[in-house]
Amino acid sequence: MHLARFPRLRLAHLPTPLEPMERLSAELGGPNLWIKRDDCTGLAGGGNKTRKLEFLMADAVERRADTVITQGATQSNHARQTAAAAAKLDLQCHLLLEDRAALPDEDYRCNGNVLLDRLHGATLHGYPGGTDMNAAMEELAGKLRDGGGKPYIVPGGGSNEIGALGYVNCALELLQQANDAGLEIAQVVHATGSTGTQAGLVTGFRGSGSGVPVLGISVRAARDAQEESVFRLAERTAEYLGVPGAVRRDHVVADSDYVGPGYGLPAPDTLAAIRLFARTEGILLHPVYTGKAAAGLIALARKGRFAADDNVVFVHTGGAQALFAYRGSFGFTDQGES
Repeated sequence: MHLARFPRLRLAHLPTPLEPMERLSAELGGPNLWIKRDDCTGLAGGGNKTRKLEFLMADAVERRADTVITQGATQSNHARQTAAAAAKLDLQCHLLLEDRAALPDEDYRCNGNVLLDRLHGATLHGYPGGTDMNAAMEELAGKLRDGGGKPYIVPGGGSNEIGALGYVNCALELLQQANDAGLEIAQVVHATGSTGTQAGLVTGFRGSGSGVPVLGISVRAARDAQEESVFRLAERTAEYLGVPGAVRRDHVVADSDYVGPGYGLPAPDTLAAIRLFARTEGILLHPVYTGKAAAGLIALARKGRFAADDNVVFVHTGGAQALFAYRGSFGFTDQGES
């Protein structure tokens, strides 16, 4: 898999660290937990979307776009990183934000990623939950074209075969780090939503012949639907890379037991996982994605899903910036913690 064949802009701080989580491993009584710090990619505070945007924004530049359009939920990490990339490249940026969680809290609507979107100079458009966001992007793109503009649509989450190359690259990077450290990886665990991260990782590990198993902890969709969506994108990504057939359906595994009350709504085990990571490892997670993935990782470890001496790598896809939009969920008040 020769990624240098594809247009790419160097936006991320790579390689991201691979670190042991010794206190958390001891707290759980095993396995040996490691963390791939993709919250440290650098762009606008970091996160997994920066890897995808290296390829997507390169495609936009090659197509001589003057504007990028993308969509996500109100507190979208993807929107924040896209806005930052557009600012860096002197492109206009339109962010279409869907009110999926329907939270009335002012912090949720104005703080966190929304504040950062505005700081990066993006134009924000709000939509009610349930809107066909792809159609909304196409409608806006048409208006911009009619006005002489050259818009480029970045899919939600950066999740198409171009964006997934970022996580093919992450898989290869992680393999190199593991090889250098003499680390045999038993499992990679991460949050899966718009599918690009998991599709890229699975394609990278399977296309390279390493066969490292990947477990996606779903933050929204039911298991069968999530696995099928990931598999379809992994197939397209493998074809795009020139390794068709590298990914089989049984290579794609998702667990939807930790979605909680819905997308963007942290469950009690989500909040407990965020606290545990913060208080054992000094690592900040995200209430929508990594908090739910961490809740799954912790629960599976406690249930004995992994052997005590397994090396399990948790891919931290970022998003701590959204914590400031969820103050009320933690029960923090001016007087202290409730």
